[in-house]
Amino acid sequence: MRKLYSVPLGIAATGAACLTYSLGYEVRSFRLRRVQAAVLPKGAKPVRVLQVSDIHMVVGQRKKQRWLQSLAGLRPDLVVNTGDNLSDPLAVPAALDALGPLMEFPGVYVFGSNDYYGPTPKSPTRYLKALASGNHGLNNADGTGRHGITGAIHNPWEKLRDGFDAAGWLDLTNTRGRLPLNGLDVEFTGLDDPHIRRDRYAEVSGGPSADADLSIGIVHAPYLRSLDAFTADGYPLVLAGHTHGGQLCIPFYGALVTNCDLDTKRVKGLSTHRAGGREAYLHVSAGCGTNRYTPVRFACPPEATLLTLTPRP
Repeated sequence: MRKLYSVPLGIAATGAACLTYSLGYEVRSFRLRRVQAAVLPKGAKPVRVLQVSDIHMVVGQRKKQRWLQSLAGLRPDLVVNTGDNLSDPLAVPAALDALGPLMEFPGVYVFGSNDYYGPTPKSPTRYLKALASGNHGLNNADGTGRHGITGAIHNPWEKLRDGFDAAGWLDLTNTRGRLPLNGLDVEFTGLDDPHIRRDRYAEVSGGPSADADLSIGIVHAPYLRSLDAFTADGYPLVLAGHTHGGQLCIPFYGALVTNCDLDTKRVKGLSTHRAGGREAYLHVSAGCGTNRYTPVRFACPPEATLLTLTPRP
């Protein structure tokens, strides 16, 4: 009888250990990813870009706040915030406090669905259904609707916007902006969140300006329609977040879902995207938070990225 129970008990013990690890350690094991992309004109000085994404701040997450504050020690030339700062309607002061030291540096931002709307509890079986359907997570484990929001909690995103704007960060909600960085004229083109269909690429289409030294596309969720548009228009670099790197991954295999139509091989980190006969670098941040109702990560630590832009060869 002991042998009959040994296997299921072993599986249960392993599952409990994994849950304890993902809840108690990995979800707060913050990391810094470092990557390089050769997109600058020849002879230009490198530009150090700190990308933060998917903070999903909840009141009381002091370790996350301290870690975000500590990133100011990197002294980046630019901070890019690719959205989903909130997972709690009361967490705007905590989010602004965490990002306060970073707002001393030039910055740009777009919002994600969780900045606008609070998450709602969802059955974990939605994650499994996404796998079964092979749609990379289009059933939306983040608690928002794919095509819009019905009965969702309104987050006070306006206060978050006002805080960023007061610090001089550029709001790239379906618009363009420019900043001087290390002697370069850098142009940004941003989209509102494609995950809830607030993106309006037609309003910013046309590609990089001829007089800009570098043009970067910024979007929260890396849906293919947005990546295709940026790439076909000639942007050499696109930055996004949203995917959480898959959040629950299999060691030595990787992500199972992306929560959008991007393939799982590019769920996080630096890759390339091709469209319209052109190629762009794509960097997707795995983010440093989770939905407040699914506070777990496995084989996918929370992160920010220091992206060093270098001259083209």
